[in-house]
Amino acid sequence: MNRIIVFAFCVVAAGALAQGQPRESLDPKVTEVWDLKPKKITAGASIGEAPSDAIILFDGKDLSKWSTLSGADAKWEIKDGAITAVKSAGDIKTKQTFGDVQLHIEWRSPATVEGEGQGRGNSGIFLQERYELQVLDSYESQTYSNGQAGSIYKQAIPLVNACRKPGEWQSYDVVYTAPRFSDNGRVITPAYITVLHNGVVIQNNYQITGPSEYKGLPVYQPHAKASIKLQDHGNPVSYRNIWVREL
Repeated sequence: MNRIIVFAFCVVAAGALAQGQPRESLDPKVTEVWDLKPKKITAGASIGEAPSDAIILFDGKDLSKWSTLSGADAKWEIKDGAITAVKSAGDIKTKQTFGDVQLHIEWRSPATVEGEGQGRGNSGIFLQERYELQVLDSYESQTYSNGQAGSIYKQAIPLVNACRKPGEWQSYDVVYTAPRFSDNGRVITPAYITVLHNGVVIQNNYQITGPSEYKGLPVYQPHAKASIKLQDHGNPVSYRNIWVREL
């Protein structure tokens, strides 16, 4: 907010000075901001590597930062630096809660293809436990467009299908802005999401219309920060290299 105020002041000041004066005569220092500096971090050395200010949610070793929805220990399989959904083990969620985030997560549908449509490599990433970014083997499989990989489930069709072959690792890079609610529960601003699938923009600042629903239309309900949830949909979908930055 301070940055916005300072920038606005500079714009107003510059506008005032500009009245009746040619641009060439203006002092460029009026619109320079020196006292507010971005925090210095170290970016990852390669694509997908966590920057220095990231919160590592899964480093390939344990599920200490995750639990079941009831708060019990997560029971997904850990092998070769990845976690894999175990049928009937249930969804898992982060113990830490989040609002606005940048999220990096890598996922893999099973190499052995079984089923079609929604029954093929199905899982999901739920921001704030409510808003689902679909995970699905959509490489050469047909399903409803707003339910394929990269969709905001039952809401937003991905701009393109960037799916890799079954068994190959894929990545989602997400920028998510949480909704804001007034004290009486009204939506002040809805949630927004941008998603890159394997480096390709598939959701471009999409305005989420409410929680993901299997049946019926979404309706916002006020809520605070909440966990990131990974869905057990009965398919052995794997995840690795999960990190998040609070925005």
